[in-house]
Amino acid sequence: MPVMQQLDRAECMELLAGNRFGRLAVTGGAAAPSIRPVNYAFDEASQSLVFRTTEGSKLQALLNSSRAAFEIDEVDPATGTGWSVIVLGVTEVISNPTERRRLEKLGLESWAPGSKPHWVRIRAWTVSGRRIVQAK
Repeated sequence: MPVMQQLDRAECMELLAGNRFGRLAVTGGAAAPSIRPVNYAFDEASQSLVFRTTEGSKLQALLNSSRAAFEIDEVDPATGTGWSVIVLGVTEVISNPTERRRLEKLGLESWAPGSKPHWVRIRAWTVSGRRIVQAK
């Protein structure tokens, strides 16, 4: 029988640091939320998530709302186990050239083709997670 466990902030941050792919959710005013897959990096120095994007609806929605939700997870369908981490935070476009050069060293690579000149940060204000394990 499965059991749900709450993850503490430290466990959540460790999972965020150990992964590179998640889902970004933003709203653009009265419109329905937009959810997009993104490659990201965890920036230990600022305890935040960073990703790159191009001009378009995702960036515009971030600029309009300045808030976002971000989720990562892992599921094992064979065992019915897995975990999920959700981050709620404030977003900001990173324009400082020194900061952008520092972030370049994180090795972030986007799977999606095309130029991604804009760096965006999500400051992890609220972080929550849970794990589903098989009871012993």
